[in-house]
Amino acid sequence: MNRLRGLYLVTPDWTDTRALADAVEPLLDAGVTMLQYRNKLADAGLRREQAAMLARLCERADVPLIINDDPRLAADVAAAGVHVGRDDGDLAAAREIVGASAIVGVTCYDDFGRAAALSAAGADYVAFGAMFASPTKPQAVSAPIELLSRARDELAVPVAAIGGITAENAPLLIDAGADLLAVISDVFAAVDPCARVAQYRSAFAQAN
Repeated sequence: MNRLRGLYLVTPDWTDTRALADAVEPLLDAGVTMLQYRNKLADAGLRREQAAMLARLCERADVPLIINDDPRLAADVAAAGVHVGRDDGDLAAAREIVGASAIVGVTCYDDFGRAAALSAAGADYVAFGAMFASPTKPQAVSAPIELLSRARDELAVPVAAIGGITAENAPLLIDAGADLLAVISDVFAAVDPCARVAQYRSAFAQAN
C-alpha cells in the first residue's frame, strides 16, 4: 500500500470511449498514482467496454485501476480494485468478489467513525469529502479538513481527499494529511491536462 500516495485521477462521465482513451492514456504516463473509472451516465454495456479499455491502458502503464461502485465489474475486467460508498454494499461483500489481494477503498464522507470501523475491517484506504464545493457533486456533504489530520494520526491506512480539489488547494490538503487527492474536473478540464498532473506530482514531492 506504500504506492498509494499521489494523484488519484477519476474519469469524467464521457460516453465516447475513444475520446476517453485518448484523454486518459497520456495522463497515466504523466504521473497518476491510481485511476478510478466512474461513469454515472453509461449503461452496463458501455461501462464494461470502457472499464475493459481502461484496464488495458492501466496495465500497460503500471497504474492501478479502481472501479467505482461495482465489485463485479472490477473482478470481470481484472481491475486492481473497487471503491464503494455507503449505498454500494458492505466491505466484506466487495472483498469477497474482488479478492483478498485487491484494493478496496471506501467513501467515508465526513464520518470519522465510519473510517475507523472500515479501516479496522480491512479497507485499504479511506476517503473523506467533499473537502470543497464540487462541480461533480454540488450537493455533497462537506467534510472538515481536520478529518485528514485525525485520520493520518489515528488510522493505519492511506487517506484520500475528494471534492472540489484543484492544484491550488492541493498543498493544503497534503499538509493536512491526505495521501491521495481524487480529482476529475481540475485535470480533465485543464488547458493542458498533463501539465496539471505534473503540478500535483510536484505538490506531493515538495511535501516529502
